[in-house]
Amino acid sequence: MLNPNHRILIVDDNPAIHEDFRKILCPARPGKTEVQNLKAALFDTAASVPTTIQFELVSACQGQEALALVSRSVAENRPFAMAFLDVRMPPGWDGVETAARLWQVNPHLQIVICSAYSDYSWDQMRSRLDQPDSLVILKKPFDNIEVQQLAHAMTKKWLLSQQARLRLSELEQMVSERTQDLQKANESLTLSEERFSKAFHESPLASGIQRLSDQRFVDVNQSLAKIAGFKREDLIGRSPAELFLWQTPDLADQWIEALLRGEPVRDRGVNIRTQDDSLHEVLVSCSLMAFSSEPHVLLLAQDVAERALLERQLRQAQKMEAIGQLAAGVAHDFNNILTVIQGHAGLMERSLAEGKPSSKSLEQISKASVRAATLIRQLLMFSRKQVMQFRYLDINDTLNNAIKMLERLVGEHVQLKFSPQLNIPAIYADASMIDQIAMNLAVNARDAMPDGGHVSIVTSLEQIHRAPTPMDPQQRDGDFVCLTFTDTGAGMDTQILGRIFEPFFTTKPVGKGTGLGLSTVFGIVRAHQGWLEVESRPNQGTTFRLYFPASKQVAEKTEPVVETSICTGHETVLVAEDEDALREMVVNVLRIQGYTVLEAASGAQALELWHKSDRPIDLLLTDMVMPGGIMGRELAECLLDQSPSLKVIYTSGYSPGMAGNDATPFKGRNFLPKPYSIDKLAQFVRECLDASSTN
Repeated sequence: MLNPNHRILIVDDNPAIHEDFRKILCPARPGKTEVQNLKAALFDTAASVPTTIQFELVSACQGQEALALVSRSVAENRPFAMAFLDVRMPPGWDGVETAARLWQVNPHLQIVICSAYSDYSWDQMRSRLDQPDSLVILKKPFDNIEVQQLAHAMTKKWLLSQQARLRLSELEQMVSERTQDLQKANESLTLSEERFSKAFHESPLASGIQRLSDQRFVDVNQSLAKIAGFKREDLIGRSPAELFLWQTPDLADQWIEALLRGEPVRDRGVNIRTQDDSLHEVLVSCSLMAFSSEPHVLLLAQDVAERALLERQLRQAQKMEAIGQLAAGVAHDFNNILTVIQGHAGLMERSLAEGKPSSKSLEQISKASVRAATLIRQLLMFSRKQVMQFRYLDINDTLNNAIKMLERLVGEHVQLKFSPQLNIPAIYADASMIDQIAMNLAVNARDAMPDGGHVSIVTSLEQIHRAPTPMDPQQRDGDFVCLTFTDTGAGMDTQILGRIFEPFFTTKPVGKGTGLGLSTVFGIVRAHQGWLEVESRPNQGTTFRLYFPASKQVAEKTEPVVETSICTGHETVLVAEDEDALREMVVNVLRIQGYTVLEAASGAQALELWHKSDRPIDLLLTDMVMPGGIMGRELAECLLDQSPSLKVIYTSGYSPGMAGNDATPFKGRNFLPKPYSIDKLAQFVRECLDASSTN
């Protein structure tokens, strides 16, 4: 709240004029207060408070002096409300110039210019002064009442103008604050709209906005356009019915009806019909929303095609795992049985003269047992439960050794071409598994080209940097050796491609295939920490690309193991095998070859025989899994502690994971997997005994 301001500046070069203003505006009235007090006491009334305004007058004789007083009053925050200026004040500034200079310091000062002459007309003063609203002309000689009225009116005007300016400033502040609030609200709204727009258009979730009235799209994001196979511009302004977007249009009508009833629409399965007339599986969710007071529908379509693929792959993996567990579970007993069959068939073949009818039967028995062993091995390989013997090898050398065999497999009507990349890094792999891959892919290519064709085998070094894929859920970075197998056969459609790695799935006639060839390849590649890719189209052939991690190690030079005729010996061999029929066959074969054989049905019995033996034992042939608490490895370690020169051969029909720690793959040649032939057994024993280094 502003207080009244009665400070008045008198500017005149005549001191008498100053005194006249003081008499008019500040008259002395002695005794008046006493009289009022006496009157109040006499008539018993309250003394009246004088209402006369007391003006504060300050005098200046020249304009420069007045300017100094006004400047100081402003600095002290005690400004003058008005000033009476004489128009002529020689030798300094006249009243008009003084007024102009005073307003520069205090633009709110009310000024009265007193003049007895017509030095300036009113128009001239207005032209020289910019504030005519704060200016009054008083003609000399002036009337006392007129001066008092001007003093009261001008000081009151100063107060009212100050109050108006203060109120105007408050209003401006309010307007500024409201404007800032509105700007912030607009900025927040703009930011919110921008965020929604970015979230909508950049979201990987397919989204669209439809008018409820006609279901036309008013906006769609790129994800929805991509799934539908359209450009965004082609979708906007058109309804799903016009685009034939839904495979089942009635479902879209049901969603709208549910929304109008206030029911949620969430994860409704439907197929989008793309522009090329293919179907894409999505889960649709809808909700009502308003834009510009008009109801709209926000449509979200979650692409589940990849998820469905992953689910199928998961079921496939679970199926393969189940079959693998089944195969691993029966492998031990089945391989023991096959070893006995192969062994006794081999012994009988050697005891019979060639050409006898029974020799043909034994030959068929041997072939059948080999086929059964191969089937078990394939089951274990595709489920990655086959015992493997890894070493650093040159894939080019391995494939070069297998080329002749592959040429015999595919036949003369198929042209086989091998194009190896020179100086390729080594891979950490099992050579027999690489041979198995080549055989299975070659047979697969041959069967796809009954009228002949071409098979190309290429090795290359590739640098890979890619994210996980449905076929290979690992991120891959680094160097990989790629084995590419291409044929010019019949090719496959997408439906068959989705199932080629399923165990027992085959497109071949009954009796022409087991359905384990490609699933075996898949299992071997995964067991080597690699992955494979396949491309195929009907009548355009098939290409398999198999990737193996490249190693910085130098490839090991290994000589191929060649089965020779049964080798003899005279050393002492301890055989530890819990399967009676198998142990009997092994002991019989070794004794025929001249070895002294001690046999034990468990690890504990083998230890007992070791301590009771009256002659040194040269070789331990032990099954890896035996009853009685002592496994094959424990037995071997115990005996090696007592005789470091002891040679050891491990044998097992189990797969890793089914035989505990004793099923660790062996890099050396002291592991003999079941089933095995009597020739292989004899050769393995002889080579182990002849080896210069200990196990």
